[in-house]
Amino acid sequence: MASHSNSKKVVLIPGEDAAPEAFHPTVALIDRLDLPIEWDTPPIGDLGRAQVGNPFPPEAQEAIDRADATLFGSTNGASMGAMRHLRWGKKTYANVRPARWFPGCNSPLKNPQGIDLVIVRENMEDTYVGVEGDIADLAPINFVSRLHRKPVQEMGKGKYALKIITEACTQQITAFSCELALKRSAISGKRPHVTSGTKHNISPVADGYFLEVARETAKKYPDVHFDSLLADDLVHKLIMKPHDFDVIVLPNLYGDLFSDAAGGVIGGLGLCPSGCYGKDYAYFESAHGSAPDIMGRNIINPTATIFSAAMMLEYLGFNEKAGRLVKAVEKVYAEGKFLTPDQGGKSSTTEFCDAVARAL
Repeated sequence: MASHSNSKKVVLIPGEDAAPEAFHPTVALIDRLDLPIEWDTPPIGDLGRAQVGNPFPPEAQEAIDRADATLFGSTNGASMGAMRHLRWGKKTYANVRPARWFPGCNSPLKNPQGIDLVIVRENMEDTYVGVEGDIADLAPINFVSRLHRKPVQEMGKGKYALKIITEACTQQITAFSCELALKRSAISGKRPHVTSGTKHNISPVADGYFLEVARETAKKYPDVHFDSLLADDLVHKLIMKPHDFDVIVLPNLYGDLFSDAAGGVIGGLGLCPSGCYGKDYAYFESAHGSAPDIMGRNIINPTATIFSAAMMLEYLGFNEKAGRLVKAVEKVYAEGKFLTPDQGGKSSTTEFCDAVARAL
């Protein structure tokens, strides 16, 4: 990579299982764009364990903190320390997961043309705060179930998990979603539209609060059409009428689940990138997992990783080169000669990436 005084620093974390098979060729594709980016590959995950006996040594955290962004493969848990720091340490509160169909994608729908939506998942709280335990531990608090009408500890042996929704995080994610809808509208010419999804009929306090705060926050964006659906109705409409959506803002858990459903509608998780944005940091990774079942077979679809890298290039200000990378991938899909098995093709990851390189 070219080194300039104004160059950007990016930490590379290849991830585990089949993830590096998509990750390394993606980095090679970015190298072809001749950008002022300096790569940094600190020892993380299995590499960190092998080299320094620690999957997330202090020098790895320092490298992340020094960098302008991080590109991440997918982890099976070995790189979890890095993931935790990138998410909660760097407060990357907005997980942006686009789902866009383009010609050649293996969608199960008859008419997928024009599907172009983004799920914005709140990334800091909800059930992901990790407060769980034995129901018996709740006895001193004497929580009474609204539905069972008895203290929860009397329901028998079992476990509980806490769901946390705060005003600050909900305001922040809704404002981000409205601003994203306005940016998309400037490109598409369509009216900006944000849809919220909650189970406020069953959780009137927590989910009801998310909806109430989201609605209030959206009023500050009069140009944005804001509406809300019950979460179960939303996932139904996402599959039946995906063309109706623009930006969907969701609490953490629903965002995690529904973005996979949106991926299924366009042709699978192999197509789905994601970016996690904070106030002054962002990291980028494909929305799929580390795919241990196909590890070593060189058939993982690198599209999600390449598109995540394109999102990173946009974030770093290299919009024109990001666009070139996306167009090169679209060209390979339109031709249909070098697609991976998940898209109905017979090509290897390497053959697909070679075709993208030629299209660049």
